[in-house]
Amino acid sequence: MEKLKVEEVFRNFSNIKALVIGDAMVDSYRWGAVDRISAEAPIPIVTVSRQENRLGGAANVSLNLQALGATPVLVSMVGNDMKGDVFMELLQKHQLSDAGIMRSDRRETTVKTRILSGTQQMVRVDEETTELINADEEELVFQRILSLVDQNSFDIVIFVDYDKGIITKSLIERVTELAQSKGIMIAVDPKKRNFYNYPGVNLFKPNFKEFKEGLKLQIAKNDFEAILEAAEKFKKEHKLDVIFITLSELGVIISNGVKQNHFPAEIRDIADVSGAGDTVIAVASLCLAAGLPTKFMAQLSNLAGGLVCEKSGVVPIDSERLKHEARKIKISH
Repeated sequence: MEKLKVEEVFRNFSNIKALVIGDAMVDSYRWGAVDRISAEAPIPIVTVSRQENRLGGAANVSLNLQALGATPVLVSMVGNDMKGDVFMELLQKHQLSDAGIMRSDRRETTVKTRILSGTQQMVRVDEETTELINADEEELVFQRILSLVDQNSFDIVIFVDYDKGIITKSLIERVTELAQSKGIMIAVDPKKRNFYNYPGVNLFKPNFKEFKEGLKLQIAKNDFEAILEAAEKFKKEHKLDVIFITLSELGVIISNGVKQNHFPAEIRDIADVSGAGDTVIAVASLCLAAGLPTKFMAQLSNLAGGLVCEKSGVVPIDSERLKHEARKIKISH
C-alpha cells in the first residue's frame, strides 16, 4: 500500500467515535524469580520484584481504539470495591472517558492476576463475577447507553463479550434496535453464552475456539474449506454482513462473498497471545466504520494481532509500528 494511502487510512480512523459495550477488567501482573521449592507443597516460590496493573477486556479494546486515533466511550459495570477503584484510576491514567462506567455493590470487579518468572507464566488467579446483571442493572446500563447515544455521534457500536455477565440477550436486542434505527454499525466479539444472540450485525468476530464451541462443530483448525462452509451458513442464517474468524497462528478466515477468504498469519516471534483478540476487533471495527474493503480489514487486523503478540502481557497496538509494517507488506486496497 502506498505511503499516502496508509496515512489516509489512519487519518480516517481519527474521525471515528466508537461506543464499546462489555466486560471490562483489570489485568494484573506480578514478575519475580524462582530459586527454591516450597516446603509446604511441591510448588515453586516466586519472589515478586515488580508488579503492574493494566486495563483488560472491553477496556483494552478501548485502549486499542484510542491508540489508533479513534475516540472510544466504554460502557461497563465494575464492583464498588477496591479493585474497582484501581480500574477507575487506570481509566483516568489513560485519559479514557468514565462517562459509561457504573459501579455495583452486587458485583465484583474482574481481575486476572498473572504471576510470572521471567517470561514464563507460573499461574493465573481470576477474581470475578460471571452471573448476568439483573433487570435493574440492565436498565441502568441501557439508560446510560441511550444518554451517550443522544450526546454523541457514534459511528460504530462494539460488543466485547467476555462472559462476565454485563451483556445480556435483552440488552443486545435493545442496543441493536437503537443502533440500527440511527444507522450506527455494529461489531461483535462474542463468547459462547450469547453466541446466537446477534442477528443482523455488521461484523461478527469469534476466534476459532469460540466458533467451534458456539456451533458445536468437530472441525480441524486447518480445514479452511469446512470452516468457511460453516461460517457462510451461519452468516446467512443470522443475516450477518461479515463473519471474521481468527485462527491464531494460521491467520484469519473472512466470509462475505469475496474471492480470497483465508489470509495466513505473518510470521512473528510470539511472546504472549493475551489481548490479541482485543486488538483484532478494534482494528476490524475501525476498518468497517471507515468503509474499507473487507480484504484490507482482514490483512490489517491480522497484522495488528501479530504485532501485539510480540509483547509480553496485554498491551494496545503501537500505531506507528502498525503503519510502518502496513507500508512494508504493501497491503492492497
